[in-house]
Amino acid sequence: MMVVSVVAAVAGSYAAFVLGMFVVMCQSQRRFGQIMRHFPMPLMAILPFVPLWNVARRGSTRVGRMAPDFSLPTIDRSFEVTLSSFRGKQPVVLVFGSYT
Repeated sequence: MMVVSVVAAVAGSYAAFVLGMFVVMCQSQRRFGQIMRHFPMPLMAILPFVPLWNVARRGSTRVGRMAPDFSLPTIDRSFEVTLSSFRGKQPVVLVFGSYT
């Protein structure tokens, strides 16, 4: 009987940990970084990070739906370019990644 209660306590603790990490992943990127700065990285080995992250950060954009409008400054910062200004005129390719 003692083993069952220990297993239940461990399972409950793990479930609470995973739920807590999911809540943290749903925060803004800045807040997520502030919290994760204090997180002990060895615990990442027991966390199903990728599936949680994919659900927590999925957003509302779906295939076939119109992309949300946004504006970004040009490289020389002389003016801003808005995505909607290209609608119906020319194709736009968005590339998200690091080139450093």
